[in-house]
Amino acid sequence: MEKLGYNVPPFDFRVPGVTSITADVHKYGFSAKGASTILYRSIDILKYQLFVYENWPGGIFASPALLGTRPGGSIAAAWAAMTALGEDGYLKIAKEIMETTQRLQSGVNAIPGLRVLGDPHASVFAYGSTEREVNIFAVADQMEKCSWHIDRLQRPDALHAMVTPAHSAAVDRYLDDLREAVAVVRAHPELARQGGAATYGMISAVPLRGMIKKNVLKMMMDFYGPAGAAPPLDNPEDADDLGTKLGLLFLEWKDKLTKRFGN
Repeated sequence: MEKLGYNVPPFDFRVPGVTSITADVHKYGFSAKGASTILYRSIDILKYQLFVYENWPGGIFASPALLGTRPGGSIAAAWAAMTALGEDGYLKIAKEIMETTQRLQSGVNAIPGLRVLGDPHASVFAYGSTEREVNIFAVADQMEKCSWHIDRLQRPDALHAMVTPAHSAAVDRYLDDLREAVAVVRAHPELARQGGAATYGMISAVPLRGMIKKNVLKMMMDFYGPAGAAPPLDNPEDADDLGTKLGLLFLEWKDKLTKRFGN
């Protein structure tokens, strides 16, 4: 991005406080999943990652990572992708990504009731609602009905976008569907209490964070335990656990107070 002329704030080893940099190569490296990189400012920091056990019965054991035996396929695939693309390829991709990102951000900001959060410098950004009548999670539900895959965020409530070259041909259709989704939600405020909007609204708004953690932990224990009980992901609003029930009751209570006393 810097070589293309974009103003990117220093974030790497030029910043004195940065001691390590990691990257999942399957993202903007465009390789297969399973290979990540880590760089340290100095060997003196790298040494804390290394594990050596000199009293192992089989001899001296040494490993540079948490995994004992690591698969080589994903590493070879990452090397192949990065070698095939090369610097010129990544510059071309970065240019297309940034142009697409700017089109998306401008389009989002032009829709009444939405705004891009902060001042994102790169191609990962979030946008939220500026109007109480436009529940951003309900907007997400409407977008998914149009076959878009939507990532939701909390604190603040928002939707997340990670732009890739594949999105360049879909900007206009995405913005058209987003504009329509906002209009539907504004006209039907009850959508905020249905589907994923109710569930994600509960998760982001309920004050009992410890209870949420406890319930999610129990769900994971059930899932990975001998019974292999699958969580109700298809219809989370129908879950009968105490955490979800209390969360929905909290949202109802919050709505009543907001209508009576304001935001």
